[in-house]
Amino acid sequence: MSSAATPPRQHAYTGPELPHIPEPTHAERSRTLLYLNSIATLSTLSRKQSGFPFGSLMPYALDAAGRPIFLISNMAMHTQNLKADPRASLFVTQPSSDGDPLGAARVTLVGNVLQVPDEEKSAVRELYLARHENSRYWVDFTDFSFFRMEVLDLYYVGGFGVMGWVPSPDYQQSQPDPLAESAAGILQHMNADHTDAMILLARTHSGIEATEAAMTAVDRLGFHLRLKTADGFKGTRIAFTREVANATETRTVLVEMVKAARS
Repeated sequence: MSSAATPPRQHAYTGPELPHIPEPTHAERSRTLLYLNSIATLSTLSRKQSGFPFGSLMPYALDAAGRPIFLISNMAMHTQNLKADPRASLFVTQPSSDGDPLGAARVTLVGNVLQVPDEEKSAVRELYLARHENSRYWVDFTDFSFFRMEVLDLYYVGGFGVMGWVPSPDYQQSQPDPLAESAAGILQHMNADHTDAMILLARTHSGIEATEAAMTAVDRLGFHLRLKTADGFKGTRIAFTREVANATETRTVLVEMVKAARS
């Protein structure tokens, strides 16, 4: 896991001025977002309407460097487009948790989508089938081939006011957040059973008095809260007292932080 770094632009914050709160880099967040999803929008350059983008719904898997892998039919329009011009983009987004799609994280990958060489097909095949088991029914059809995006650049948007370009080497060297698969369960548990604790942590760590609180995101370095206050809704990020690697460690640290705040 790469060390934490603060992106040039941070989450919008409307409360008192706070000290620097460590966050995962845009590269880590991009890698996590692609890891958690498996369906995206692939935009190729249309052969029929030269120069125009052509969007397609596209299942994908990732290799060890985070490069998207596609299994596509030679008859598909996007395949024909790629064979004429490999330049493409892949757009991945997370489902909106509060009904506002513009507040959800998303990332656009830009690169060349090329057919996988014969000597690499076996390894790529296993990676893809591990993510898309149903593809076993057609993976060996002669008109299907594996393609892979060689990522040149990425643009990450983490919500309102959080955005920036991610160099491809930074993305390839990053890893998904260790809480990626357990985050949804952590959020559900905290929001269902520990509202009072989150209100206390907001007061202690961010100086915000709230009547309601919801945890909207959590990662190895901390978490985000959405708070209802007398002045309206506000958001803040609170850092863990130490880095966590799984749900059990997250619970332990949160319990310690709440106990410290109560004392």
